[in-house]
Amino acid sequence: MITEIIFDKTSIPVSSKVLDATALRQRVVANNVANVTTPGYRRTEVAFEEDLREALTGRKIKGTRTHRNHIALGGRDVTTVKPRAFQPDDKSDPNGINNVDIDVEMGNLAKNQLQYAVSARLLSARIQALRDSIRGR
Repeated sequence: MITEIIFDKTSIPVSSKVLDATALRQRVVANNVANVTTPGYRRTEVAFEEDLREALTGRKIKGTRTHRNHIALGGRDVTTVKPRAFQPDDKSDPNGINNVDIDVEMGNLAKNQLQYAVSARLLSARIQALRDSIRGR
């Protein structure tokens, strides 16, 4: 109960979800890079940011859930957002030939590593702030 009150109302759940998404994206991009020369391989992507944005801002009706068994008003809870891997419908390659572009994948890898580092640093800072508050600093 107390952990829900403290943690669910802070940026900690969002940072944690971002770390989950970047970990999945790292595995997906690594798999794409590993299969760059595999004939017929179809690249995979991760969908997460749009779902998170919708959960954070998509609520037209604002409501507070006072009990865990109550239905949330106005949208999804941030803690229910999960990253998902999928194969995009790529119209640029109708022949079914390998559609992995190593330059695009390396760019995605660099972007993902930066996003992971920032999210990890933010999460660490939030947890340290809670520890300092508990210790009375």
